[in-house]
Amino acid sequence: MEFFNFHTHQFTNQSNILELVNQYPQEFDASIPYYSIGIHPWYIKEEQIDADLKIIEEKLQTNNCLALGECGLDKRIEIPLEQQIIVFEKQLALAEKYQKPVVIHCVAAFQEVIAIRKKMKISVPMIIHGFSKNSQIAEQLIKAGFYISFGKYLLRNPELKTVFQNIPNERFFLETDTIEEGIREVYNLASEYKNIEIKELQEIISSNFATVFEK
Repeated sequence: MEFFNFHTHQFTNQSNILELVNQYPQEFDASIPYYSIGIHPWYIKEEQIDADLKIIEEKLQTNNCLALGECGLDKRIEIPLEQQIIVFEKQLALAEKYQKPVVIHCVAAFQEVIAIRKKMKISVPMIIHGFSKNSQIAEQLIKAGFYISFGKYLLRNPELKTVFQNIPNERFFLETDTIEEGIREVYNLASEYKNIEIKELQEIISSNFATVFEK
């Protein structure tokens, strides 16, 4: 593995890239070699939750499923936060049961996510994907034990440079999510921001991958 794409919705099938492809329970594609699976807060459907959780639990017991998610909380959608929390906590319980890391979608609810992790005493790694916030929130997350993944906003928002530079090397991943750019472009910018060679960046992320996914 030369490159690891922590979170993507597109499987590009390149031999030198390990892609953690986001899957949904009702749209599962068995041909994808490595994936995460979860109930995204945008797509919570009351009548479907139990069926989705059953599929997720089944997939978590396979080697190809590297993580649960993306799941989480989003205060900018119409689905009530209380319902989102119930679904999120049920998924976290499954991640803990099967010892799988969690890919987190979080919009304007970082304090809630931190509090839930603490309340439930979650021991598995929790990774905030697509981070776009300031250093203060990043520091709170790192202090609370989270990993942080950067991609789209790192490429789009120069103000994230300082935030990214201050993230400890052992606590970040890189991703493409839904953007058209490839993971190499994210690596190129990240290595420039960290002022290190691509090879060193690859070693850092390979080490983080081993810590989180190969326990």
